[in-house]
Amino acid sequence: METPCTSVCSIDAATGYCRGCGRTGDEIATWTLFSDRERRHIMTGLHTRMRSLDASSRLETRSARVDRIARERTKR
Repeated sequence: METPCTSVCSIDAATGYCRGCGRTGDEIATWTLFSDRERRHIMTGLHTRMRSLDASSRLETRSARVDRIARERTKR
């Protein structure tokens, strides 16, 4: 099954799109339930979605992501 996942799973609060692949949280959660046609339809719009995200937010490094998650957990 084709997937646009890049293993950078972080939803941008402003757009609702994953910073790694451009899908919404609902699309990610139900990806395996979509038909091939539905997945292709979603994937055709991902390039536009990714452009709507700030380029720097998509390029979060692994260490920066670990630091951010640690900070978020301490706020809870």
